[in-house]
Amino acid sequence: MAKKQILTIPDPLLRKVSEPVTSVNTEVKNLLDDMLETMYAAPGIGLAAVQVGVLKRIIVIDLSKDGEKKDPLFIINPQITYKSDELISYEEGCLSIPNQFAEVKRPSSCKVNYLDYDGKKREINADGLLATCIQHEVDHLNGVLFIDHLSKLKKDLILKKTKKKIKEIDRVIV
Repeated sequence: MAKKQILTIPDPLLRKVSEPVTSVNTEVKNLLDDMLETMYAAPGIGLAAVQVGVLKRIIVIDLSKDGEKKDPLFIINPQITYKSDELISYEEGCLSIPNQFAEVKRPSSCKVNYLDYDGKKREINADGLLATCIQHEVDHLNGVLFIDHLSKLKKDLILKKTKKKIKEIDRVIV
C-alpha cells in the first residue's frame, strides 16, 4: 500500500466526471488499498478516487472512531437508487478543501447499488452520517463539491479563505 497525494481546490480534475470501472482487478484493488491508507492518514472518513487523481467511480469510507476496529466500506460504481424526502444537516468538510466546514442538508437516507472489493454486486440502505458520506463522495465522482450545496455567499467565502491559505503556503522567505 502507498499513501497518495490528495488534490485540493482549485485543481480542475476535481470538477471532472469519473468513469465507471469495467473490471475489479488487481490494479483496482491496489488503488482501493492505497485510497484507504491515504484516507486514514489524512485523517478522513471518506475518499473518492478523483481526489487522488484517478477518474474512476471508486469510493472508500470508514466511519469507525479512533480506538474502534476499522470497518472500511469499498464502493465501486455506486448508483444511488433512492433518496429520502426527509433532510438531515451535518457540518461537512472535505479533504480537498482543507480546514473548511459548513452545514449541508442532504437526504437523511439513501439506497445504493455498487460493487464491493471483490467485484460482487451489493446494495446498502444507508441513513444518518453514512448516507451523508456516501452522497458527499458520489458528488465527487460527478465533479460536485460540498460547497456547491451552499449559498453563493458561503461558497465564495470558503473559496476566498482557501485561496488566501494557498497564497500563504506559496510564499517563499529567503
